[in-house]
Amino acid sequence: MSWLNEFVRPKIRKLVGKKDVPDNLWHKCPSCEQMLFHRELTDNLHVCHACGHHFRLAAKERLAFLFDDGVFDRIEFGAVAPDPLKFRDSRRYTDRLKDAQNKSGEQEAIVVAHGTIGGQRAVIAAFDFGFMGGSMGQAVGAGLLAAAREAISLDAALVAIPASGGARMQEGMLSLIQMPRTVLAVEQVRDSGLPYIVILTDPTTGGVSASFAMLGDIQVAEPGANIGFAGKRVIRDTIREELPEGFQTAESLREHGMLDMVVPRGEMRSRIGQVLTLLREGRGPGQQTSGGLSTPASIDAADGN
Repeated sequence: MSWLNEFVRPKIRKLVGKKDVPDNLWHKCPSCEQMLFHRELTDNLHVCHACGHHFRLAAKERLAFLFDDGVFDRIEFGAVAPDPLKFRDSRRYTDRLKDAQNKSGEQEAIVVAHGTIGGQRAVIAAFDFGFMGGSMGQAVGAGLLAAAREAISLDAALVAIPASGGARMQEGMLSLIQMPRTVLAVEQVRDSGLPYIVILTDPTTGGVSASFAMLGDIQVAEPGANIGFAGKRVIRDTIREELPEGFQTAESLREHGMLDMVVPRGEMRSRIGQVLTLLREGRGPGQQTSGGLSTPASIDAADGN
């Protein structure tokens, strides 16, 4: 037996060779538990073909399917102090940042780029939840401000795509200051007469939802996105009552007038392009009229209502 294990088996393994089989070929849908082949999932924009569950996306993947032909130019923004408070809990904040950068391939939780959507100029500021939960610190505030300035410079619409657990605790009060800072960035865009659209994704919570994320001229969300300020458990324990089914979902917020549209990911680019055309040119597809912002009826027509 020892001879088989020590001599014969290693020889056979050497001849056959080790097959490199990725361990992420299949993904289990958290909603319906369907097993999804990774290539089919990617081709379907990371949406479950069985139940329509929308998986979370990296920021660069969102940019690729939202901009026309996937063509865009990234916008760099100024560097900030990486660890202003010299924060440390179980690990150093700088070590957590390095791990997040290596894992995501991004320098921060926000990516800013410009291009066209439906032929209309647009600047997108997209969050990456995979980078420390998309938490908002100084760099994210700088990214939103850079996006606003670029939109004004290019006479383009500003599109924000939050996916965040809120403010970044490792930056303390400096992270909370980003709430009014991002609101001022939005006001600069509005003062220039440019559209500001927000696409709410899963999750949008905390200080992000309490600032720029709920200020869009048009509020759009992906199906099933969790949107709110405090978490369900915190609210339930505070009011000591059971919460209704679907609480804090995009569909619930749409029903209660907090959102304008809930749009599946596969239709998002065409719908945003349609809305931008209405806002910038005052006409829908196939119409020749022009001038002024569209009326609420026009937006309802774009949503199919």
